[in-house]
Amino acid sequence: MTDETETAAAGPGRNLLSGPQPEVARAAGYADAPPRMGFFTDTSVCIGCKACEVACKEWNAIPEDGLELTGMSYDNTQGLGADTWRHVAFIEQRKPLGGQEPGIGHDDVDVFTAARSLGTSPSSPGPGATAPASDARQPAGAPTGEISPLAPDGRTELRWLMSSDVCKHCTHAACLDVCPTGSLFRTEFGTVVVQEDICNGCGYCVPACPYGVIDQRPDDGRVWKCTLCYDRLGVGMEPACAKSCPTDSIQFGPLEELRERAAARVAQLHASGVTDARLYGEDPDDGVGGDGAFFLLLDEPEVYGLPPDPVVTTRDLPSMWRHAGAAAASLAALAVVSFARRPR
Repeated sequence: MTDETETAAAGPGRNLLSGPQPEVARAAGYADAPPRMGFFTDTSVCIGCKACEVACKEWNAIPEDGLELTGMSYDNTQGLGADTWRHVAFIEQRKPLGGQEPGIGHDDVDVFTAARSLGTSPSSPGPGATAPASDARQPAGAPTGEISPLAPDGRTELRWLMSSDVCKHCTHAACLDVCPTGSLFRTEFGTVVVQEDICNGCGYCVPACPYGVIDQRPDDGRVWKCTLCYDRLGVGMEPACAKSCPTDSIQFGPLEELRERAAARVAQLHASGVTDARLYGEDPDDGVGGDGAFFLLLDEPEVYGLPPDPVVTTRDLPSMWRHAGAAAASLAALAVVSFARRPR
């Protein structure tokens, strides 16, 4: 049988290395597991407040991580790591917002020049203004009595994409598969958690993660990552990041319900003219079997620093072992033939 046939024929209680696996907790040995829980992050309503980062650090007692600006935006945590389990990305683009007339270029727009011109004309009010002057000429399409988001020629100067990234809690978690001590384990909620007191600092899980999420602390070498607030889930509480999110950009709940909610949200955005809206990590047929934390994006995954087609790094282990076994058998047979033909 092929790998695909084996995957399709396997029952829900068998732990697979790739392909759809609807009952990950049962496959991990939990006979009466609750529904799989997860995150749906709707980046279209993220305001970049970083409340999730702060709540995550406070609840999990995560140390301060430098707060160094990237030099390209207001992002002062730069990426996920051992001391950053939630990371809010700030992505600045010279690109029209969804719903506007397509094909409008922004290569000739200097956002810093535009910022310096604030307050110098009626169509560009200064800081603190809540509405243009009553005698100001409004660009077409501007709401009455409000500052227009459109420049007089119909262009936007800048758009911000903000997204709160986190561990994906993959269906097929390569970090868990390669851990030699059992420090990484699957919970009854389908999430993947690190037991730091068992971690020996080998670092095998770090290159195994297709998203580059899991990381070691330099002082002791142990790995750390999001636990999806396993301690809070155990007592019926919502994860700290989702609880603190003021816009419900981070939504927590049963994974199947979140997928339905996300599909409806994408349809709503498409109907509103935001045709670039798409889901990332929700598909059980993708290279990691679907993520427990998935996203609604407004551009290509690479724009957000996400791999376009992540694949669990242990997917090909059965095939590799079969090829290694065949090679060993061939060498053994060659050795036997060589000795058998040797003159006596």
